[in-house]
Amino acid sequence: MTTHAQAPQIPVFDEDPYAREHLVDPHPLFARMREAGPAVWLALHGVHAFTRYEVCREILADHALFLSGAGVGPRDLRREKAWRTPGILETDPPDHTVMRDAMADIVSPRSVRALRAGFEAFAEELADAVVARGRFDAVTDVAEVFPLRVFGDAVGIPRAGRSENLLAHGAMNFSAFGPDNELHRGYFAAGEGTHAWVMRNCARESLSDDRLGARIWEHAEAGRLSDEQATLLVRAMLSAGLDTTVIAIGNLLRALAHDPGQWALLREDPGNIRFAVDESLRHESPFQSFYRTAARDARPGGVPVRAGEKVLLFVGAANRDPRQWGPDADAFRVTRAASGHLAFGMGIHQCVGQPISRLETEVLLTALVRRVEHLEPAGPQTPFVHNTLRGWSSVPVRAVAG
Repeated sequence: MTTHAQAPQIPVFDEDPYAREHLVDPHPLFARMREAGPAVWLALHGVHAFTRYEVCREILADHALFLSGAGVGPRDLRREKAWRTPGILETDPPDHTVMRDAMADIVSPRSVRALRAGFEAFAEELADAVVARGRFDAVTDVAEVFPLRVFGDAVGIPRAGRSENLLAHGAMNFSAFGPDNELHRGYFAAGEGTHAWVMRNCARESLSDDRLGARIWEHAEAGRLSDEQATLLVRAMLSAGLDTTVIAIGNLLRALAHDPGQWALLREDPGNIRFAVDESLRHESPFQSFYRTAARDARPGGVPVRAGEKVLLFVGAANRDPRQWGPDADAFRVTRAASGHLAFGMGIHQCVGQPISRLETEVLLTALVRRVEHLEPAGPQTPFVHNTLRGWSSVPVRAVAG
């Protein structure tokens, strides 16, 4: 490790956080980066990388100084053409304000409460089925199946084609938030054709009349959104309630299978389930990293960043920062008060769909906890290796009914 020539106080890391070995197990590298300083210079990518909780939160909260509209990946979308039309995540005010207001109206407490009964009905059905088998895959049999069904229905997109298109599209989309490497190119090849399917099914004529997607289009019909903005918001809603939720559920069930004491705490007091959801999001954040762009010269955490420069935030590292979470930050504890985590972002770009994602996870976990006395690993697990997302492709588990 050396220091950055333009800012001698900034440690330089020659290690690549996007190398496979670090994507499979990022936390040893994250710990070294956190301890090196408030930021490090990643020599291979030419960017300041921030891993400490306080400074990541500072950057995320200041949307006027650290822009999203220039792209949340390494490319500056003010100078380079995006592979698709940027959505709400890559938009700054005033356009972002219009889109977020519409989303906030759709994802209101009342709307979310109305989804519960449907979510619970399928959670009970799915839990009965997998527990009866005794052994199942927490990812392919549960984490993927549940959101594809209940959230796809809530948005109002057709059921046909969901599993074939939505997961591959999400992996492709989020890979663009990292470098143009072999992984990125692989996910784009695998997702070829899915973007057209997604956009076609976000159009008004493809959506059920009484669901969330149609309610977004009501804002367009009233003149508060353009047709393009409405389509992009339905697309964003699918991402908010699906891709990262699939990963979050898989991560949570894996963590619980590996720690029977934590499962027992949920059985003893189901009131801990909502804490377990936040703790899992903190402990293994589905979204590990993304970029912002400095609107003018800045000094986040005392680190000099010039106007126009990208900064790279590793929220997966910030969510394990002992300065924020204590000396046991690497431990998974369902009773921890982890609601301040950064897995959903912070500030005006904080995920507006998070109440739906939380509801999906809480409802499903509740159904499983009621039925399962003990959950344990039941075979080799396969990591989902991705530039910006952290999860698992397969987690075989054994459930003992009780």
